[in-house]
Amino acid sequence: MRRNLTPLLLSLVVLIVGSRISPHFLDFAYLRDSATLLAEIGIIAIAMNFVISAGQIDLSVGSNMVLTACLTAKMLAAGLPPIVCFASGLVIATLLGYLNGVLITFFKAPSFLITVATLAIFRGAAKAMLGPTSVKIPADLIGIDTVTAGGLTVPLLILLMLTVMATFVLNKTVFGRWVIAVGANPRTALFSGVPVERVIRSTFLITGFCCGIASLLLLSRLGVARSDLAMGSELDIITIVVVGGTAIQGGSANVVGSLLAFFLLTLLRTAMGVASVTAEYQMTIIGILLIAVVLAKRVSFQSIVKKFKSSGPKPT
Repeated sequence: MRRNLTPLLLSLVVLIVGSRISPHFLDFAYLRDSATLLAEIGIIAIAMNFVISAGQIDLSVGSNMVLTACLTAKMLAAGLPPIVCFASGLVIATLLGYLNGVLITFFKAPSFLITVATLAIFRGAAKAMLGPTSVKIPADLIGIDTVTAGGLTVPLLILLMLTVMATFVLNKTVFGRWVIAVGANPRTALFSGVPVERVIRSTFLITGFCCGIASLLLLSRLGVARSDLAMGSELDIITIVVVGGTAIQGGSANVVGSLLAFFLLTLLRTAMGVASVTAEYQMTIIGILLIAVVLAKRVSFQSIVKKFKSSGPKPT
């Protein structure tokens, strides 16, 4: 519960500031629609909990989502049945995510380096495929973000469903315990019988699958695929996970905290939009928020260690 205090308190501050900026800021429908615009980011962030809590990182998720969206749109434009295109998109994104895991475990290379490379490869492939043009999808497939149930849009309902599933898997299953063990100490986990490499590959597979879901939602929301979509989305995703309380060095996960951090990011971006803050400055502010939270956690941890040492037995 303590790890959830940071996004909750920050959300309260943003709510107060946003309501002062505009009297319409607290309108539920307005905030719901704003959250729907970022639902794809939230879905990938939920999956990123698996990768980061296993001591890894995936910087290619945004590029994976865009490349999958471009491929799916091309298939739809070629006249293939939508169900075939959507299923193929999910498979493609899952395989792209799994590829990261395979490369990391096969070459024993840092996930940061591998996923930076695949970020460039996936984005480059999307640009090579479409160039400066865009591909439209059939009109009857557009608008899933406007469909509501229980007051929430379909993308937000999917986000909530994935949050429940991820929370259960990480907290109540053997696989979840393996993921945390690998992130805490992979060597110890290996000696304890945990299939470390298989676990790492599985976390990237999960992230890839959620990139596929996000790509389909993105296509339905925008109605077009372009190679320049979701630029810089990785910053938002990592911010959500870290602010939500998942340790960036691995060994712990807080999926519910990530959901709260997603709503914090929604409130923050909405407030900045109401205040006419440009996209460049929004990215700067989110970067500052990420650094501030990381430093605050580090200072807090060091103060606890110092207090613990000072309270120990005094030498005689």
